[in-house]
Amino acid sequence: MAKPMPWRRRSTVAEAGDTDLGTDLPHTAAHPDDDEPPGTAPGRRRVADATPLLLLRAAHAKQGVLTAVGLAAAAAISGRPAREAGVVLATVLVGQTILGWHNDLVDRERDRRHDLPGKPIAQGLLDPGTAWFALLCAVLLVVPLSVATGVTAGLCYLVSLAIGMLGNLVLRRGLLSWLPWAASYALYPAYLSYGGWGGADTGSAPEPVMVVLAAFLGIGVHLLVSLWGLVPDNADGWRSLPLRLGLRLGASRLLTVATVYLLLVLGALGVVGIQVGLAR
Repeated sequence: MAKPMPWRRRSTVAEAGDTDLGTDLPHTAAHPDDDEPPGTAPGRRRVADATPLLLLRAAHAKQGVLTAVGLAAAAAISGRPAREAGVVLATVLVGQTILGWHNDLVDRERDRRHDLPGKPIAQGLLDPGTAWFALLCAVLLVVPLSVATGVTAGLCYLVSLAIGMLGNLVLRRGLLSWLPWAASYALYPAYLSYGGWGGADTGSAPEPVMVVLAAFLGIGVHLLVSLWGLVPDNADGWRSLPLRLGLRLGASRLLTVATVYLLLVLGALGVVGIQVGLAR
């Protein structure tokens, strides 16, 4: 559903046969770790290529941590006890890890073709079977974690996770690429508002305005995280919402627009949360 800033390669969308997105578009054909620099100790390379570290690299960890911390903070601000906020943190962190692994597994051939950095599965460093096994283990973990703070809340989160995984497979290439992101994020307020403890349904439905704002937040996150892949998206003939905007605005302007948009939505969520609250 964040990716590190890759090294730059002199490439424009014009080379792919379309309008130029600007030379500032982040993209690269090589990763600084692909070739071992002179004087690097062999043991150091073995540590860097350890399976746990490769799984971490494939998990889109920055985006996962930010999302998990954000939802845990929202749970705490809404009055949930620390133990429940902690379970929210763990649940979302595992769920985001699943989404990251699934994304890299689905895209491994495409990532290999474009020689994208930070993709250990596509680079042949991490066996796809190992990643699938880790993903299935994480699914077995995220289900009990999700329902630990309420059955209804847990189901809302699991549906959100399923939508995110579905978004890795469908709609992402066209104008409706934003839809899975909006639908997935729209379920987050329900996950928080229905939360209880020990599987009890002690909460209530979320305020509709919070659901709408959460959906807008998902669209903004989609715009932001898609920036780093606009060149290969265009080369493959995709026409997602971020790519269409990028072709019109250029990468740097789209980054500014997405950042300002996210700040406005987050501000609106804060104001509405104070005045109206999370749940009815």
